[in-house]
Amino acid sequence: MSRVWSGGHSSAVLCAAVSGPPQLMVATGAEGGDLTLWSQDGSPLSTRRLGPDDVTGLAFSAAAAGPVLYASHGRALSVLDCRSPGAALAELRDVAEEEINGLAVDEGGRTLAVADDSGAVTLIDLQLLTAGRTLRAHHNICSSVAFRPRRTQSLVSAGLDMQVCLWNLPRPRPLWTCSLQDTQEEPAGQMCNPPLAHCVCVSSCGTVLACGAEDGGLHLLRVSEDGRLRQRETLHAHSQGASQAHFLSFLSHPYWLASGGNDGLVALWDLSREPLVARGRKPKGRRSRARAQTSERPEEEELRPAQCFQHGEKVNWLCPAVLEGKPSLLVTDQTSCPSVYSLDQL
Repeated sequence: MSRVWSGGHSSAVLCAAVSGPPQLMVATGAEGGDLTLWSQDGSPLSTRRLGPDDVTGLAFSAAAAGPVLYASHGRALSVLDCRSPGAALAELRDVAEEEINGLAVDEGGRTLAVADDSGAVTLIDLQLLTAGRTLRAHHNICSSVAFRPRRTQSLVSAGLDMQVCLWNLPRPRPLWTCSLQDTQEEPAGQMCNPPLAHCVCVSSCGTVLACGAEDGGLHLLRVSEDGRLRQRETLHAHSQGASQAHFLSFLSHPYWLASGGNDGLVALWDLSREPLVARGRKPKGRRSRARAQTSERPEEEELRPAQCFQHGEKVNWLCPAVLEGKPSLLVTDQTSCPSVYSLDQL
């Protein structure tokens, strides 16, 4: 059963983010420009309207002296001090070429990556609050970006062109580009939706990438320490598009993954049992092939979710968090109320 947080929004909640300790708080963004900050128990702390455009992306800076929140709406970016959220520290207008879809802050709190509808990724200098280099590789909407942990110059992007790109900043071209269409496995006699990439995430060790796609699959990619693509695999996860995929860093190992889809299903995956992950954790000694290989696994051994929640509504966002000392997963959907699921059983 889930707990429902109410009183923060009056329209569909589109995105969520959680700040780090010691002052943990949750932020949610909704249609119509509404932004709400919540306490750990689900009480609204403050609500404000950023403008007429939907709030489509949120990211906290873990390195700031106090919790600083970055919120995208339309082509603009608002910077808020969560200790006094009534007034924005800054607002950067027209920071992206088209509507922003996703944000990511590097661990040093120095750079913000912004993905937009033009397919571009814009890098924002957070000390100067100015737009810097623009990265171009996607031929369609860039839907999601993520920095690799402990590698502040390594950035992953994914888009509706079915491409996942790994960037080694500040180089203007990706280190590699992987087409999810090449990894798609169509069941016999069944037409699948194209694997348009909706959300990309990186494990805390930085070597496993997961991407939720329109074909309902979770596309896994394993990279070496220097960022080379080594192996690919696809999990058949959802009966409709997989809109969200997020690693959970606070459980027993760094390979727990949460996914959510347009089918209303929320699933928890133990990827430590996945051959792609297990192979990557073996002691070194054998030389790796230069080209990425696709894992082969008998159908009867296909990995299944460790736990599922029938949420019932199309999932807009997943946000893993430790709330009131308990491992939890916050889910937003087409309603105005986020839901929180307990992960105590994992």
